[in-house]
Amino acid sequence: MSELETLRKYFPVIIEVPVAWGEMDSLGHVNNIVYFRYFESVRMAYFERVGFLEQINKSGVGPILATTSCRFRIPLAYPDRVHVGASVRDVKEDRFTMRYNIVSETHAMKAADGDCLIVAYDYHAKNKAPLPDGVRDKIAALEKNDQDLAR
Repeated sequence: MSELETLRKYFPVIIEVPVAWGEMDSLGHVNNIVYFRYFESVRMAYFERVGFLEQINKSGVGPILATTSCRFRIPLAYPDRVHVGASVRDVKEDRFTMRYNIVSETHAMKAADGDCLIVAYDYHAKNKAPLPDGVRDKIAALEKNDQDLAR
């Protein structure tokens, strides 16, 4: 199975991003911070799919990034197009882990993978909050697996 097929099989939210010339550094490869921008873009697409961003307007509860990490596997360079996938696992009462993969079209390889911890946060009260049930249910439906979606 190709890396792109694997991405499509295990990551329910995928975005495509062209590598921009300006993302490269003086060493001729995409700067490491850009990988985190790719992660951020797919994370926002995931949040939109499960209605997490709408919750901020409704209840004041929304996502906040607690930690993030990236493992760089191959350098990216212009021109290229990357496919960035996101999936969720380990859903708890007030948090979940999101994992990412970035696949290069030019190299037909995984360029990076990473994960992050997202915490439900009440932006009015300024503290952690339970993950809204509607968001939890949409994550379960999107992931088609609610066995680890502990309440």
